[in-house]
Amino acid sequence: MSTETHPRSSDTDRRRRFRSLLSSPSCIYPASVFDPVSARIAEDIGFEAGMFAGSIAALTVLGAPDLVLLTLSEFAEQIRRICRVSNLPLLVDADHGYGNALNVMRTVEELETAGVAALTIEDTVLPVAFGQSGPAKLVSLEEGAGKMRAALHARRDDALAIVGRTSAPMLTGLEDAIARCQAYEAVGVDALFIAGLRKRAELEALSARVSLPIILGRAEHELVDPDHLTRHHVRIALQGHQPMAAAVRAIHDTLKALREGIPPEKLQGLASAELMGRTSRDNTYRTWTAEFLGIS
Repeated sequence: MSTETHPRSSDTDRRRRFRSLLSSPSCIYPASVFDPVSARIAEDIGFEAGMFAGSIAALTVLGAPDLVLLTLSEFAEQIRRICRVSNLPLLVDADHGYGNALNVMRTVEELETAGVAALTIEDTVLPVAFGQSGPAKLVSLEEGAGKMRAALHARRDDALAIVGRTSAPMLTGLEDAIARCQAYEAVGVDALFIAGLRKRAELEALSARVSLPIILGRAEHELVDPDHLTRHHVRIALQGHQPMAAAVRAIHDTLKALREGIPPEKLQGLASAELMGRTSRDNTYRTWTAEFLGIS
């Protein structure tokens, strides 16, 4: 029987590896991924985890900005494609759970089935209401806590990490952020995702009043020292979504060059045949072709 070069791990195994990151004594930076190819590259390079953001999902699937236009089924299907081919534990941004607490339950069911290792549920009012201007708004603390309880109730595999997310630091202030984090911790979420922290003092004040591991959204320059982050419960810190921006630039420039008459053999910056073969698992498929089709 053939042995796959990159044998696929189980969903539970990937979830346990993600939980080990949350309980580790250090802070890691996940790879921003958006499709099977980007996830495989991140895995091959050695990233410990991947992050599939809502904004990147909207761009990948719809070619649209981050306006909560993506449906749950579209989001889950892209996640399924990523998890099917990669052993990378995947953290996904499930926005507000696509509705109220009952919608959150459906979201957890779908994304767990798709293979995620962890998912965030946030307390932002989404989508933007008719006539709403100014900054985003948050649901009440009680509604936010109810969504977290619903997410935990819907989970079937206890290894799946449910992460409570809030942007309160930049919308309603640090004290409200702390109150929300404490409430979400009290109902039993596995980690806290904090967006909008700007200063070291804010992280220090928040981490002193919660005990859960923290996942930090893309942070200001004061919050990039991994040693400082580690000392204050941050176990995963996002760095942005540059791979998608790089891919868009590369595709744009390559197509533009071809349109302008540059011969294909003179194009610059293309992946080598070796890299393409490694990313597509060409050797594995050659082995399967020989074993199961009798073609060598």
